[in-house]
Amino acid sequence: MSQLTRTALAIDRELLEKFDGWMAGRGYTNRSEAVRDLIRSALVEAEWEDPAAEVMATLSIVYDHERHELAQQLTQLQHADHHAILCSQHVHIDDHNCLEAIIMQGTAAQLRRIADAITSTRGVRGGKLTLLSRSI
Repeated sequence: MSQLTRTALAIDRELLEKFDGWMAGRGYTNRSEAVRDLIRSALVEAEWEDPAAEVMATLSIVYDHERHELAQQLTQLQHADHHAILCSQHVHIDDHNCLEAIIMQGTAAQLRRIADAITSTRGVRGGKLTLLSRSI
């Protein structure tokens, strides 16, 4: 574990009350851990601003598996960038819908391009790219 450094923050009362409510709603038990997580999140987002940054991500999609050739199109898109796709997990939600989680590694620009190509495919009902970092 790295060495912790104490610091003090000046925050107006109303903002601190809102922050405490936000923390409680997410299960945080102390402000320090909540602030550390927010800092990490901001640093990951900043890292993703550099298109050449080596990053990781999870792309979660929901799609209609009965849509003609959609599963095949999604597989082809993943194969086209197989070097960036680490793995995927396929889950059957109900008779018509599937959830797929795709774990990727590469440059920020590459992973955004892959995510955009997959989520914009006709029949994909929704998608969420979760940004991760290899270094933070």
